[in-house]
Amino acid sequence: MASTEHTAYGDPSAVRARIAGASPLVVKVGSSSLTRATGGLLPEKLEELVAALASRHAAGSGVVLVSSGAIATGMTPLGLRRRPRDLATQQAAASVGQGALLAAYDRAFSAHGIITGQVLLTADDVTRRGHYTNARRTLERLLALGVVPIVNENDTVATQEIRFGDNDRLAALVAHLIDAEALVLLSDVDALYDGPPSKAGTARIPFVPGPEAIAGVDIGGVGTGVGTGGMVTKVEAAAIATSAGVPTLLTSAANAAAALAGDDVGTTFAPTAARGRARRLWIAHATTPQGRLVLDAGAVAAVTQRGKSLLPAGIKAVEGTFSAGDPVDLVDEAGTRVARGLVTYDSRELPGLLGRRTRELTATLGPEYHREVVHRDDLVLLT
Repeated sequence: MASTEHTAYGDPSAVRARIAGASPLVVKVGSSSLTRATGGLLPEKLEELVAALASRHAAGSGVVLVSSGAIATGMTPLGLRRRPRDLATQQAAASVGQGALLAAYDRAFSAHGIITGQVLLTADDVTRRGHYTNARRTLERLLALGVVPIVNENDTVATQEIRFGDNDRLAALVAHLIDAEALVLLSDVDALYDGPPSKAGTARIPFVPGPEAIAGVDIGGVGTGVGTGGMVTKVEAAAIATSAGVPTLLTSAANAAAALAGDDVGTTFAPTAARGRARRLWIAHATTPQGRLVLDAGAVAAVTQRGKSLLPAGIKAVEGTFSAGDPVDLVDEAGTRVARGLVTYDSRELPGLLGRRTRELTATLGPEYHREVVHRDDLVLLT
């Protein structure tokens, strides 16, 4: 992103104009906007949303829809009156509901002559190098073919360790994955307010130039009975997106058409930095560390100041149980996190390598040990 372009984002109208003309853009809709509190789809709400997206698609924009609602949609056929709390029942409800949800979208988009494609993701799918590249390639090809990809977390197989946690964060990360020009978060709340929306005297916050602007705002709020997100997760998603140069708009699903047209609705968040490397953002925000590597002072400096890979010689200790390819946190000797990365050794093998130089390991153990513990391309700084 050019510096002059970034400067223009200080103007609220410039942010809205960019969102109105963005292509591709990512739109996320929450369960509460599409389903009843007791579960089951609201067809008229879904069709209203699809009409707004179809209009944007017809204008030439590539659109990726990140849609919650699989678990809520599956509740009714299974006779569940409340969102299940245990993972196994959530996965069962998602299995039943995902097909019905996609079928409803397919019918609605087909009425506008648009083809849809389903993309189910887990965090593990897009942090490992090969999987990440494949996910990006698939989404880009679908957009090139004029398809509207419908993305959801793969709740049927995702475990607690590899979950995104909510689709707000997933949407922000998908925006990075495809180099989207905008992110629109739709829920049952029409904007971010400077207090509880139901409290007298509170006012809409129309524009957030940076995180410091809302540092004192009581965001509060949790998810509905059918959803997992709340206002906190949406603001966090906006922070993830804007930190890598993606302007973000938060509003209600009822305002979708107006938001996509650039009208003054909801809350817009200005980019706070130029675009970052998407894959590193996935590693930072979409992964749950499976262990920790304690680094000596020299290794901390090499990783954080000189952009080097992490080698066995600079590691003092290994904590946790993990396999090669898993995310781990890199910490200094005081326990302060300095980076996160994908490790190339498992936790059983690594302790025997600590403090030893790569050349020595290669000579005594073989050429397969001539590798970094964490390659710099698989590492992101957290400080």
